[in-house]
Amino acid sequence: MTFKELYNEVVSEAVKKDPSKLKAYDKLDKYQLDCLLYPEQHTVIWRLKPCPCPPEKQRECEASCQYGAIRPGMEFDDEKCVGCGECVDNCPENNLTDNRQAVPILNAIREGRLVYAMIAPAFLGQYSPEVTPGRLRSAFFKAGFKGMIEVALFADILTLKEALEFDANILKDSDFQLTSCCCPLWIAMIRKVYNKLMPHVPGSVSPMIACGRAIKTLYPDAVTVFIGPCIAKKAEARESDLKGAVDYVLTFREMKDIFDIMQINPEDFDEEDREHSSRAGRIYARTGGVSEAVKTAVSRISPDRKISVRTECADGVKACRNMLDRLLRGETNANFFEGMGCVGGCVGGPKAVIDTEKGTENVNVYGDKAVFESPIDNPYVIKILNRLGFDTVESLLGDSEIFTRHFE
Repeated sequence: MTFKELYNEVVSEAVKKDPSKLKAYDKLDKYQLDCLLYPEQHTVIWRLKPCPCPPEKQRECEASCQYGAIRPGMEFDDEKCVGCGECVDNCPENNLTDNRQAVPILNAIREGRLVYAMIAPAFLGQYSPEVTPGRLRSAFFKAGFKGMIEVALFADILTLKEALEFDANILKDSDFQLTSCCCPLWIAMIRKVYNKLMPHVPGSVSPMIACGRAIKTLYPDAVTVFIGPCIAKKAEARESDLKGAVDYVLTFREMKDIFDIMQINPEDFDEEDREHSSRAGRIYARTGGVSEAVKTAVSRISPDRKISVRTECADGVKACRNMLDRLLRGETNANFFEGMGCVGGCVGGPKAVIDTEKGTENVNVYGDKAVFESPIDNPYVIKILNRLGFDTVESLLGDSEIFTRHFE
């Protein structure tokens, strides 16, 4: 039995009952089964079987990880792994995969727990062109989720926080800010390779973490599940200072597998409309979206600023490194820098269902359909902030437990 066959069989059983109690699985690959049943006990990247490559080839693989996360014997170090997925894509034996978390999520749903789906801004069009946000929300209800929250609403909030940080701290032409609330690969690159730039990164969590923390604040017993195109989010959810906000992370492909197994076709459902995000939060999913959102917010917060937002963006690890190298050499006049680890941004993530170009087009269309242009215009931002104990937008500059990160 291949891993994919085992995965499909175990997930199918988890829809109906607890697969860990099925004796039939005793004859299957026990390590792979244990990974599927108890993913929280295993690393972000799994080695499916002992590595068949000779020692010299294994050493090449170890050296190829720029974060030093591959140990001798092709073991993985979760403290160093950022979930970039390069090793999975480049393994000559196709012997690596990302951590799969469907089984405990389905167990929680079957047990009647409050399981919330947190959908990434890149979701539009991932399941079919006919799957609107309202239909997707209805599909999640059918699958047993308590609700679906668009993480774009929290991208709105983090946009305001970053705009306020910029307005407060960028006071002369030599000042600059690096965005801190988008891509975990970008943040990992700065922390591990360009650490001298960390003072220019404001302490903001990502929209995913903010959404998870907000749900946990309002509903302490909730189970939070982020769904997006990114393996790196699985690593981010496990970071020591962020752990506990997001219980599980699924990719769009994994969620599609669950829908297929449960025979749920999102395009067949009625609309369940609850659009709460502005255009700014929705365009986070593509390259340049964060910069555009922050620039618009700064202009609304402080229209008479003498120093405007001058943005520079890069997507893909190589382009991000080139941009940061030029910044260190003083070869740019930008004062706000956005980096995305995947070409195209989140829509180009390794586990997206549709191609980057189509994903970008969908994100732009969805952004243009937003009722509100900027987070400052969005009444739902104020509403959720008030529920979380924030009296004003300006209070986001404070050291909150929900939206602030203290980088180690």
